[in-house]
Amino acid sequence: MSKISSMMDIGKRSMLNSQSALQTVSHNIANKATEGYSRQRVELTTAQPIGEGNLQIGMGTRASLVTRTNNPWLEKQIQGETGKLGFEQGRTDSLQRVEQVFNEQMNKGLNQYITDFFNSFRELSNNPESTTSRTMVKEASEGLVMDFKRVINQLEAAQKDADEQIRNEINEVNKMVREVATLNEKVAQVEIQGMPANDARDRRDLLLKKLTEKIDIKFAEGSQGMVTVSTAGNAILVSGYDSYEIGTYRDPVSERMELTYAGVPGATPFNITDRVRGGTVGGAISVRDHVIEDLKEKIDSVALTLAEEVNKAHTLGFDRAGRQGVELFQFERVPGQSFAKHMKLNESITLDVNRIAAGAKPGAAGDNTVANVISQIQNKALMDGGSATIDDYYNSQVGSVGVLAQRAVKTKESQQNILNQLSNIRESISGVSLDEETTNMIEFQKAFEASARVIKAADEMLETVLSLKRM
Repeated sequence: MSKISSMMDIGKRSMLNSQSALQTVSHNIANKATEGYSRQRVELTTAQPIGEGNLQIGMGTRASLVTRTNNPWLEKQIQGETGKLGFEQGRTDSLQRVEQVFNEQMNKGLNQYITDFFNSFRELSNNPESTTSRTMVKEASEGLVMDFKRVINQLEAAQKDADEQIRNEINEVNKMVREVATLNEKVAQVEIQGMPANDARDRRDLLLKKLTEKIDIKFAEGSQGMVTVSTAGNAILVSGYDSYEIGTYRDPVSERMELTYAGVPGATPFNITDRVRGGTVGGAISVRDHVIEDLKEKIDSVALTLAEEVNKAHTLGFDRAGRQGVELFQFERVPGQSFAKHMKLNESITLDVNRIAAGAKPGAAGDNTVANVISQIQNKALMDGGSATIDDYYNSQVGSVGVLAQRAVKTKESQQNILNQLSNIRESISGVSLDEETTNMIEFQKAFEASARVIKAADEMLETVLSLKRM
């Protein structure tokens, strides 16, 4: 009787095991398209046998755990490559925005305005007494000034775009940080009972990858299954069940979006902007604070050199009425702001084009000395320590922007290919195959039916034994 009862127990446990396996298969199929999901399986172990004399009678199987198929070393590698891709993505987005500022092929750019300006003085040198030629100089000068402002304004607009991107990304980071802390609590609550928290761990791993994509982080898992996450050197974002946010504020002097970290409530926040060097946030900061600032300084250098050289020559000449020449360009220096942005044409020339000087002597009809001198400034090696003309220097900056943008695109594509390869490997290990799950489903279904037959056979055997008493 006891053996028949054991058969029923074995059959019952086997049916429950098959039912658990079928439920796990269903869970896998349902999560086929879930990002970051790792395929799960029921681990079966042999039940403790019983001894009868010289025999060890098996007692079937039992379900020990539901585990996930996961390679932690591969996940770590994917997280690292995701961070690199995020950095290149942030740089690419910002650099492509900057590249449009210097799109000389699609629009009339600063280089053409500089050429038009010097050409207007060449035209004036041909007709030094012409009011029409002086009007052309005035219009070309105004166009040049406006385009210097246009370049600076668009570069500053690119910086503001980067600021907005940084602010949005940090908001996303803070949301994910809070969720990671919540998942830490779930993992700890489940695993303290001796069971793996598969779904919570999958979700947490995915969030860590997304965090790495947005900002450079370091993380480590403790003995209780909880992860500690930090960024910018020593800024703790997640510790156990607690999470700490990154703050953003616009600096009133630089007008740039800055990142701060305070940690515990009430602590004095400190600036961590320079410490963030990875992810899309790090890429955007890199372009905003280095590439664009460097370009603004170089555009300022072009504008200042051109204005000073032209003013030097123009003030030595005499206008159409024989008056001493005035500065053609005026400007004011505003601390922390671009020189080119505040450059303007002399107001007296705006009101009277005859104030434009063409000759080197007063009252000398047909004197075009100053107009010639100014027109030749375009060909003088004034930039980069006297090694480049204004045109060459500006064109080299435009070329460098194009090279940087193209290199960023190539690097991003290369990094994307690396990540795709690793993701494909992960999918082959941890991903859900519908064909495989269908096969497993049929197998477990048949095992369930066979287990039911064992119970039925045991029931018939028990009925036979009980009927012996009635015979």
